[in-house]
Amino acid sequence: MPTSPIDDIRALSPAIRKMAPLIEQDRGVPPALIEQLAGLGVFRLAAPRECGGLEAEPGALVEIFEELGRADGSTGWCAMIGAATSMALGHLPPATATDLLRDPRFLIAGVAAPLGRAAPVEGGYRVSGRWSFASACHHATWLVGGVVTPAGARLAVLDAADVSIHDTWDVAGLRGTGSHDFSADDVFVPADRTFSLAEPPRQAGPLYAFPALSLLALGIGAVALGIARAAIEDFGELARAKRNPVTGDSIGAKPAVRVAVAEATALHGSGLAYLLSAVRTAGTDTAARAALRLAISTATRNAARAVDLVYNAAGGTAVYDSSPLQRHFRDVHVATQHAMVSGDVTETVGAVLLGLGDTVPTARL
Repeated sequence: MPTSPIDDIRALSPAIRKMAPLIEQDRGVPPALIEQLAGLGVFRLAAPRECGGLEAEPGALVEIFEELGRADGSTGWCAMIGAATSMALGHLPPATATDLLRDPRFLIAGVAAPLGRAAPVEGGYRVSGRWSFASACHHATWLVGGVVTPAGARLAVLDAADVSIHDTWDVAGLRGTGSHDFSADDVFVPADRTFSLAEPPRQAGPLYAFPALSLLALGIGAVALGIARAAIEDFGELARAKRNPVTGDSIGAKPAVRVAVAEATALHGSGLAYLLSAVRTAGTDTAARAALRLAISTATRNAARAVDLVYNAAGGTAVYDSSPLQRHFRDVHVATQHAMVSGDVTETVGAVLLGLGDTVPTARL
């Protein structure tokens, strides 16, 4: 019987985990691994089926991103960015989307923030600008850049060959995501490669009825939860092997260690269950979008708290480069810094819950 995408990812996970230290050291996911993920269809998970994509259910995306985050935070993040951004093809004319997906190496990434300018010309736009935090940009075949036009904000899909990448990603965690800046200088983009998330998608499937910003955000919580699961598993190995120098017992005999792993496991499990439940019941009205974004932010915070618990319980051992716990600690705390799970979003959700949605910009949900 054919395997499902999650089965294929689980089979690949052990090899990715072995690569994780090198991925961080090299500040990038190896091209060969990107090729493997592309071959499994990871980067077209949210692209329209009729155009050559997989058009997966949002719940399946959560499971895949969580598993890849467990294998390696940076790999999970790049996979999440590429997969989630492929939803952009649901907003393009089908012929255009089909053309983009013909490349077996297809990977679309980019930055939605309108940091560029687009001047209308015959047949499209001349685009210039510079965008930050472009995860997986070195591997992308296409890059999305948010632009301001005379008629308002749009998203432009640029050929990766037409942009310049600037090495700026020297950071504390998720170092292997290669989230550098990229820039475009007076690049022509045809009109059929531009779109707006404020406009209805051209595709009518259930995936494209899902709130667009939430689809882009849910992977943050899922990858963070995967990092937490890896930290819990690595801590379990340490707790069984590390000895108390006074008693000779494993540190797993300490009540505080047992409490830490139990609480961390509960935080991971409850965060994942909450996220999956919210995804299954997602709606497009303001209250439903707020509920979903709260689940995404909570999953991310739960993941960070879980990692903190086991990192602290591990003691001094966790600070060495040889310990994966210090990498998980740094990776998950970089994930929590993303604007999609920021305190501003939580404040907006709170205002909606209190019936005060008119006092905050609910368009960010």
